[in-house]
Amino acid sequence: MKNSHFFENLATPLVMAILNVTPDSFFDGGLLCGKKDKISLDLVVKRVDLLVKSGANIIDVGGESTRPGAKSVGLQEELNRVIPVVETIVDRFEIPVSVDTSSPSVITESANAGALMINDVRALSRKGAIDAVASSDLAVCLMHMAGEPTNMQLNPSYNNVLDEVSDYLLARIKLCEAGGIDRKKIFIDPGFGFGKTLENNLELFRGLNKLSELGFPLVVGLSRKSMVGSILNKPADGRLFGSIALAMLAIQKGAKILRVHDVEATVDVLKIFNAIEEKGSI
Repeated sequence: MKNSHFFENLATPLVMAILNVTPDSFFDGGLLCGKKDKISLDLVVKRVDLLVKSGANIIDVGGESTRPGAKSVGLQEELNRVIPVVETIVDRFEIPVSVDTSSPSVITESANAGALMINDVRALSRKGAIDAVASSDLAVCLMHMAGEPTNMQLNPSYNNVLDEVSDYLLARIKLCEAGGIDRKKIFIDPGFGFGKTLENNLELFRGLNKLSELGFPLVVGLSRKSMVGSILNKPADGRLFGSIALAMLAIQKGAKILRVHDVEATVDVLKIFNAIEEKGSI
Protein backbone atom coordinates (compact mmCIF):
# COMPACT_ATOMS: atom_id res chain seq x y z
CA MET A 1 0.00 0.00 0.00
CA LYS A 2 1.46 3.32 -1.10
CA ASN A 3 2.71 5.48 1.81
CA SER A 4 1.31 2.97 4.32
CA HIS A 5 3.59 4.30 7.09
CA PHE A 6 3.00 7.95 6.29
CA PHE A 7 1.10 8.76 9.51
CA GLU A 8 3.68 7.18 11.80
CA ASN A 9 6.10 10.11 11.51
CA LEU A 10 4.67 13.43 12.66
CA ALA A 11 7.80 15.36 13.57
CA THR A 12 6.16 18.53 12.23
CA PRO A 13 2.45 19.35 11.81
CA LEU A 14 0.73 18.39 8.55
CA VAL A 15 -1.96 20.01 6.41
CA MET A 16 -5.02 17.93 5.57
CA ALA A 17 -6.83 19.45 2.59
CA ILE A 18 -10.62 19.19 2.58
CA LEU A 19 -12.08 17.78 -0.64
CA ASN A 20 -15.85 17.68 -0.30
CA VAL A 21 -17.47 15.69 -3.11
CA THR A 22 -20.90 16.89 -2.04
CA PRO A 23 -23.42 19.41 -3.35
CA ASP A 24 -24.30 20.77 0.12
CA SER A 25 -21.21 21.24 2.32
CA PHE A 26 -21.26 24.59 4.12
CA PHE A 27 -18.33 26.29 2.36
CA ASP A 28 -17.41 24.39 -0.80
CA GLY A 29 -20.48 22.28 -1.57
CA GLY A 30 -20.93 21.74 -5.29
CA LEU A 31 -17.44 22.94 -6.16
CA LEU A 32 -16.59 19.66 -7.86
CA CYS A 33 -20.02 18.89 -9.27
CA GLY A 34 -20.81 18.89 -12.95
CA LYS A 35 -24.22 18.33 -14.50
CA LYS A 36 -27.09 17.19 -12.26
CA ASP A 37 -24.89 17.52 -9.13
CA LYS A 38 -22.71 14.62 -10.26
CA ILE A 39 -19.04 14.69 -9.31
CA SER A 40 -16.72 15.58 -12.19
CA LEU A 41 -13.49 13.60 -11.99
CA ASP A 42 -11.85 16.14 -14.28
CA LEU A 43 -12.63 18.86 -11.73
CA VAL A 44 -11.35 16.59 -8.96
CA VAL A 45 -8.01 16.12 -10.72
CA LYS A 46 -7.62 19.87 -11.28
CA ARG A 47 -8.50 20.62 -7.67
CA VAL A 48 -6.18 17.98 -6.20
CA ASP A 49 -3.36 19.13 -8.47
CA LEU A 50 -3.80 22.65 -7.07
CA LEU A 51 -3.91 21.38 -3.48
CA VAL A 52 -0.76 19.33 -3.97
CA LYS A 53 1.09 22.26 -5.54
CA SER A 54 -0.09 24.44 -2.65
CA GLY A 55 1.63 22.11 -0.19
CA ALA A 56 -1.08 19.79 1.12
CA ASN A 57 0.18 16.66 2.90
CA ILE A 58 -3.10 14.70 2.93
CA ILE A 59 -6.34 14.88 0.92
CA ASP A 60 -9.49 14.25 2.99
CA VAL A 61 -12.38 13.12 0.77
CA GLY A 62 -15.91 13.53 2.10
CA GLY A 63 -19.08 12.27 0.41
CA GLU A 64 -21.63 13.33 3.02
CA SER A 65 -22.02 16.80 4.48
CA THR A 66 -21.82 16.92 8.29
CA ARG A 67 -22.63 20.60 8.67
CA PRO A 68 -25.29 21.42 11.29
CA GLY A 69 -28.69 20.33 9.99
CA ALA A 70 -27.28 18.32 7.10
CA LYS A 71 -29.40 15.50 5.75
CA SER A 72 -28.05 11.96 5.70
CA VAL A 73 -26.93 10.37 2.45
CA GLY A 74 -27.75 6.82 1.35
CA LEU A 75 -24.96 4.27 1.38
CA GLN A 76 -24.90 3.72 -2.39
CA GLU A 77 -24.86 7.45 -3.07
CA GLU A 78 -21.93 7.91 -0.69
CA LEU A 79 -20.05 5.05 -2.35
CA ASN A 80 -20.78 6.51 -5.81
CA ARG A 81 -19.39 9.85 -4.73
CA VAL A 82 -16.34 8.74 -2.78
CA ILE A 83 -14.80 5.61 -4.26
CA PRO A 84 -14.19 6.84 -7.85
CA VAL A 85 -12.61 9.98 -6.39
CA VAL A 86 -10.29 8.00 -4.10
CA GLU A 87 -9.30 5.70 -6.97
CA THR A 88 -8.60 8.69 -9.21
CA ILE A 89 -6.43 10.46 -6.64
CA VAL A 90 -4.48 7.32 -5.74
CA ASP A 91 -3.91 6.54 -9.41
CA ARG A 92 -2.73 10.02 -10.41
CA PHE A 93 -1.04 11.44 -7.32
CA GLU A 94 1.43 10.32 -4.65
CA ILE A 95 -0.37 12.14 -1.82
CA PRO A 96 -2.02 10.04 0.93
CA VAL A 97 -5.83 9.99 0.98
CA SER A 98 -8.12 10.10 4.00
CA VAL A 99 -11.87 9.45 3.76
CA ASP A 100 -14.41 11.29 5.92
CA THR A 101 -17.03 8.61 6.55
CA SER A 102 -18.87 6.67 9.26
CA SER A 103 -20.14 3.81 7.08
CA PRO A 104 -18.42 0.40 7.40
CA SER A 105 -18.95 -0.38 3.71
CA VAL A 106 -17.37 2.93 2.67
CA ILE A 107 -14.48 2.27 5.06
CA THR A 108 -13.81 -1.13 3.49
CA GLU A 109 -14.14 0.06 -0.09
CA SER A 110 -11.98 3.11 0.63
CA ALA A 111 -9.22 0.83 1.91
CA ASN A 112 -9.55 -1.31 -1.21
CA ALA A 113 -9.31 1.84 -3.34
CA GLY A 114 -6.05 2.86 -1.68
CA ALA A 115 -7.04 5.26 1.11
CA LEU A 116 -4.74 5.30 4.14
CA MET A 117 -6.94 6.88 6.79
CA ILE A 118 -10.56 7.14 7.92
CA ASN A 119 -11.74 10.39 9.46
CA ASP A 120 -14.96 9.57 11.33
CA VAL A 121 -17.11 12.23 13.01
CA ARG A 122 -18.92 9.39 14.82
CA ALA A 123 -15.69 7.82 16.14
CA LEU A 124 -16.44 4.38 14.64
CA SER A 125 -19.67 4.06 16.64
CA ARG A 126 -21.71 2.55 13.79
CA LYS A 127 -22.08 -1.21 13.92
CA GLY A 128 -19.22 -2.86 12.05
CA ALA A 129 -17.10 0.29 11.75
CA ILE A 130 -14.41 -0.84 14.21
CA ASP A 131 -14.18 -4.23 12.50
CA ALA A 132 -13.89 -2.56 9.09
CA VAL A 133 -10.89 -0.50 10.22
CA ALA A 134 -9.32 -3.34 12.21
CA SER A 135 -9.40 -5.66 9.21
CA SER A 136 -7.56 -3.10 7.08
CA ASP A 137 -4.25 -1.27 7.41
CA LEU A 138 -6.05 2.05 7.85
CA ALA A 139 -5.23 4.76 10.34
CA VAL A 140 -8.29 6.36 11.93
CA CYS A 141 -9.22 9.72 13.40
CA LEU A 142 -11.86 9.50 16.13
CA MET A 143 -13.88 12.70 16.55
CA HIS A 144 -16.20 13.82 19.32
CA MET A 145 -19.72 14.82 18.32
CA ALA A 146 -22.72 15.30 20.61
CA GLY A 147 -25.73 13.90 18.74
CA GLU A 148 -26.03 13.79 14.96
CA PRO A 149 -25.55 16.54 12.33
CA THR A 150 -29.35 16.88 12.12
CA ASN A 151 -29.69 17.82 15.80
CA MET A 152 -26.25 18.43 17.31
CA GLN A 153 -26.62 22.21 17.58
CA LEU A 154 -30.18 22.30 18.97
CA ASN A 155 -29.23 22.47 22.64
CA PRO A 156 -25.64 21.39 23.40
CA SER A 157 -24.89 21.25 27.13
CA TYR A 158 -21.87 20.17 29.21
CA ASN A 159 -20.81 20.33 32.83
CA ASN A 160 -17.16 20.42 31.75
CA VAL A 161 -16.68 20.21 27.99
CA LEU A 162 -12.95 19.45 28.12
CA ASP A 163 -13.36 16.56 30.56
CA GLU A 164 -16.39 15.14 28.75
CA VAL A 165 -14.74 15.26 25.33
CA SER A 166 -11.57 13.71 26.74
CA ASP A 167 -13.50 10.94 28.52
CA TYR A 168 -15.51 10.17 25.38
CA LEU A 169 -12.44 9.91 23.17
CA LEU A 170 -10.58 7.72 25.67
CA ALA A 171 -13.61 5.42 25.89
CA ARG A 172 -13.77 5.13 22.10
CA ILE A 173 -10.03 4.46 21.95
CA LYS A 174 -10.42 1.65 24.48
CA LEU A 175 -13.15 0.04 22.37
CA CYS A 176 -11.09 0.42 19.20
CA GLU A 177 -8.05 -1.21 20.78
CA ALA A 178 -10.24 -4.03 22.11
CA GLY A 179 -11.54 -4.46 18.57
CA GLY A 180 -8.06 -4.93 17.15
CA ILE A 181 -7.03 -1.45 16.02
CA ASP A 182 -3.37 -0.63 16.68
CA ARG A 183 -3.16 2.39 19.01
CA LYS A 184 -0.30 3.71 16.86
CA LYS A 185 -2.85 4.25 14.10
CA ILE A 186 -5.35 6.20 16.22
CA PHE A 187 -5.75 9.98 16.03
CA ILE A 188 -8.20 12.17 17.94
CA ASP A 189 -10.24 15.25 17.05
CA PRO A 190 -12.18 17.27 19.68
CA GLY A 191 -14.83 18.12 17.10
CA PHE A 192 -15.08 21.90 17.13
CA GLY A 193 -18.60 22.94 16.15
CA PHE A 194 -20.06 19.45 16.46
CA GLY A 195 -22.64 19.77 19.23
CA LYS A 196 -20.96 22.71 20.95
CA THR A 197 -21.77 26.35 21.66
CA LEU A 198 -19.28 29.13 21.00
CA GLU A 199 -18.28 29.14 24.67
CA ASN A 200 -17.89 25.34 24.58
CA ASN A 201 -15.61 25.68 21.56
CA LEU A 202 -13.52 28.40 23.21
CA GLU A 203 -13.16 26.42 26.43
CA LEU A 204 -12.19 23.34 24.44
CA PHE A 205 -9.62 25.29 22.46
CA ARG A 206 -8.07 26.71 25.61
CA GLY A 207 -7.55 23.13 26.80
CA LEU A 208 -6.14 21.72 23.55
CA ASN A 209 -2.74 21.20 25.12
CA LYS A 210 -4.34 18.80 27.63
CA LEU A 211 -5.93 16.80 24.82
CA SER A 212 -2.60 16.67 23.02
CA GLU A 213 -1.10 15.11 26.15
CA LEU A 214 -3.42 12.08 26.00
CA GLY A 215 -0.84 10.30 23.86
CA PHE A 216 -2.58 10.35 20.47
CA PRO A 217 -1.89 12.74 17.57
CA LEU A 218 -4.36 15.61 17.61
CA VAL A 219 -6.32 16.57 14.48
CA VAL A 220 -7.98 19.99 14.51
CA GLY A 221 -10.64 21.27 12.10
CA LEU A 222 -11.46 24.95 12.54
CA SER A 223 -11.35 26.15 8.97
CA ARG A 224 -14.00 28.82 8.29
CA LYS A 225 -16.36 27.33 10.89
CA SER A 226 -19.16 29.16 12.67
CA MET A 227 -16.90 29.55 15.71
CA VAL A 228 -14.75 31.90 13.64
CA GLY A 229 -17.82 33.57 12.17
CA SER A 230 -19.32 34.19 15.61
CA ILE A 231 -16.14 35.82 16.90
CA LEU A 232 -15.64 37.99 13.82
CA ASN A 233 -19.29 38.41 12.82
CA LYS A 234 -18.44 37.38 9.26
CA PRO A 235 -19.85 34.85 6.77
CA ALA A 236 -17.86 31.79 5.66
CA ASP A 237 -16.10 33.60 2.81
CA GLY A 238 -14.77 36.24 5.24
CA ARG A 239 -13.21 33.89 7.79
CA LEU A 240 -9.80 33.18 6.28
CA PHE A 241 -7.71 35.36 8.58
CA GLY A 242 -9.52 34.14 11.69
CA SER A 243 -9.03 30.53 10.60
CA ILE A 244 -5.32 31.11 10.06
CA ALA A 245 -4.96 32.70 13.49
CA LEU A 246 -6.57 29.65 15.10
CA ALA A 247 -4.36 27.33 13.03
CA MET A 248 -1.21 28.92 14.45
CA LEU A 249 -2.58 28.79 17.99
CA ALA A 250 -3.62 25.15 17.53
CA ILE A 251 -0.16 23.95 16.51
CA GLN A 252 1.34 25.86 19.42
CA LYS A 253 -1.01 23.82 21.63
CA GLY A 254 0.09 20.51 20.11
CA ALA A 255 -2.08 19.90 17.03
CA LYS A 256 -0.38 17.53 14.58
CA ILE A 257 -2.79 17.73 11.64
CA LEU A 258 -4.74 20.81 10.53
CA ARG A 259 -7.83 20.03 8.45
CA VAL A 260 -8.38 23.08 6.24
CA HIS A 261 -9.97 24.55 3.13
CA ASP A 262 -7.20 27.12 2.55
CA VAL A 263 -4.07 25.06 2.00
CA GLU A 264 -1.58 27.63 0.73
CA ALA A 265 -2.26 30.09 3.56
CA THR A 266 -2.01 27.33 6.18
CA VAL A 267 1.23 26.00 4.69
CA ASP A 268 2.68 29.51 5.01
CA VAL A 269 1.70 29.52 8.68
CA LEU A 270 3.45 26.18 9.21
CA LYS A 271 6.59 27.38 7.44
CA ILE A 272 6.78 30.33 9.84
CA PHE A 273 6.12 28.05 12.82
CA ASN A 274 8.74 25.50 11.72
CA ALA A 275 11.33 28.22 11.08
CA ILE A 276 10.82 29.67 14.55
CA GLU A 277 10.96 26.20 16.10
CA GLU A 278 14.07 25.41 14.00
CA LYS A 279 12.31 22.47 12.40
CA GLY A 280 12.45 23.85 8.92
CA SER A 281 13.17 26.95 6.90
CA ILE A 282 11.19 29.53 4.98
